[in-house]
Amino acid sequence: MKKLSLTHSLDWLMALCSLAGFLAVLQTFIIGKHYIIPTILLTLTVLMGNLAWYGLKQVKWANYVNFWLGFILTNHLFFAVFWAKTPREILGAAFVPAAISLTLIMLIFTVFYGRKNQLFSR
Repeated sequence: MKKLSLTHSLDWLMALCSLAGFLAVLQTFIIGKHYIIPTILLTLTVLMGNLAWYGLKQVKWANYVNFWLGFILTNHLFFAVFWAKTPREILGAAFVPAAISLTLIMLIFTVFYGRKNQLFSR
């Protein structure tokens, strides 16, 4: 098992998303008695699971895909600080510190993932 480190931070994040997707598939199929929705979730879960697996195996294309997905998610979180309405209504005053903290954590994960895996070195 690979260590939990910044070298594999986005790989483990993909693995956690894959686990959450698998649990969502089980919940919608078994409890919700839906059949189309779990198929769509299963497709995304398998894709994320493969990205996590090949990223942990240090396959370059998976590292690049995980990096760019981390970059997009970091930007999404950054813009959510300014324009998200529903989470702001739900969390109230706690929204800004929570959103900024998540944005900084994703920024650290993404930057160090790119550096530690030498994705853009010459």
